Amino acid sequence: MKNNKFLITILAAALSFTATSCSNDYLDVNDNPNAVQAEQITPELMLPGAISQAYRTQAGTMMQFGNLMMNSWAGNSYTIAGPYSREFSLSSVDNTFYRGIWEGLYPRVANFDQMEKFTNNNHEQDYYIAIAKIMKAYYMQYIVDLYGDAPYNEAFMGQQNTTPKYDNDADIYKILISKLEEANALIDAADDNALEPVSDIVFHGDMDKWKALSNTIKLKLLVRMSKVTGDLATYRNTKLQTLATATFIDEEVVVNPGYSASSDDQMNPYILNWARNASGQQVSNYSVVVVSEHMANALEGNVILNSANYTKFTGLKDPRRTRLFTNVTSVDSNGNPFTGLKGVRQGNVPGQPGVPVDNVNTSKLGVGNFAGGNTPASTWTQIIDHNNGRGGVLFSKSESNLLQAEAALRWPAIFSFSPATKFNVAIIANATWLGANTTNAAWTTYITGIAARPGLGWTGTDIQKIEAIMTQKWIALTNINPTEMFIEYNRTGYPFTPMATTAQFPNKPYRLMYPNSEYAANSANVPNISSADVFVKNQYTPFWNQN
Repeated sequence: MKNNKFLITILAAALSFTATSCSNDYLDVNDNPNAVQAEQITPELMLPGAISQAYRTQAGTMMQFGNLMMNSWAGNSYTIAGPYSREFSLSSVDNTFYRGIWEGLYPRVANFDQMEKFTNNNHEQDYYIAIAKIMKAYYMQYIVDLYGDAPYNEAFMGQQNTTPKYDNDADIYKILISKLEEANALIDAADDNALEPVSDIVFHGDMDKWKALSNTIKLKLLVRMSKVTGDLATYRNTKLQTLATATFIDEEVVVNPGYSASSDDQMNPYILNWARNASGQQVSNYSVVVVSEHMANALEGNVILNSANYTKFTGLKDPRRTRLFTNVTSVDSNGNPFTGLKGVRQGNVPGQPGVPVDNVNTSKLGVGNFAGGNTPASTWTQIIDHNNGRGGVLFSKSESNLLQAEAALRWPAIFSFSPATKFNVAIIANATWLGANTTNAAWTTYITGIAARPGLGWTGTDIQKIEAIMTQKWIALTNINPTEMFIEYNRTGYPFTPMATTAQFPNKPYRLMYPNSEYAANSANVPNISSADVFVKNQYTPFWNQN
């Protein structure tokens, strides 16, 4: 794909948009989620644009939302007054709060739906349609996980139905699982006339890898249902059996249509949003985002707070920390100087506890997020080139292995592989992606150390191992796909994640509100929920989290 720079230019009028800013909703789009776009374009032509644009939302709005909700990021009060005050106070989780997730993903799901329904009598588009089914399930799951009931069966019909009814979220889950199964069956039975998927910007036509990703997404859907009971539990267990001998993804799944520094439009949106533009200039988000005190303390071994809430981390420094965030000169809880991470306490401003005395002593996003272990990476020009070359992470190897570890722990009669092995592979995979040295003494100390720490390593009771999986997933998905971790936190309650000091609710929201665009365009069908409803478990909470 490097020789076919940005196949999405074919669809520029229909699909292309680029925006960066510091607001909650930067990367919002105004597409009607029920409108069909580019109706005459084949799946072969539409696929790269749909995937790359969906990833923009994942790398932008969802990146910010998840990292703030999981108390991984804080705002630099020396750069902007009261950064992220809305997220920290949670005082206005209304139909404008992160509406960019719904409005960014739904049009892309509509694109995948259009590909899936393409007239394919000659079977030329078999592989593309299979990929569309997989990507549709991947992103539609996030709509359900963050909003619950949603338009599905009557959605994506354009002018034939501009006010689709809302479907039950559990029913949508079942349909998505069926779509994944259909995709694998279509790949296996693809016609001889099927075109090689040369515009595939993820696996470059390797359909075995698409099947593995399909299996992994299906497993994620089923594990998300870990707390359901009754008929849903029976359904879940039956479907888990179909994955007993399945192949799951075991590599970094990345999106790359040919990212380059030729222009901002052709940049990897990840580095464009959070570090530098095509000219190498610092974007505003880079100076605003700093590590939170909570995450800094966990990664530094509880030397910053010396709090009982972080006992499992005490005295054990995570070797990934300086790849995730930058080193600064700081002081520990006893006032002793050290070089490491220094964060900001979410909700506090200069002069209050947990806020460094000046702008210099705050840890920003580290080079490892953008360049991994690639060298040289001493200049931003080099870092930009590395980041464009390695693409954006759609689904990480670490997440896949932690997912498998949980599945094998919960259902050992179904999955025969070792959950402990999957757990350790996941940690190493994340370190490798970030460019941490996994052969030195510091890494050996860390791996040996967590093995004796319930809730952090593979030891203790099953509940403590679930906590360890979620703790390691929190670290591994920070700066990669933190919204996934926010959803997992809502499912499991792990890891310990403090509220901001300004929070006006005792807990984080269990869901988001439908955006104002839905209340304007589909008022007869959209559920009428209040801001208060998102902070309690009720009939509007995603079905897998109502117990």
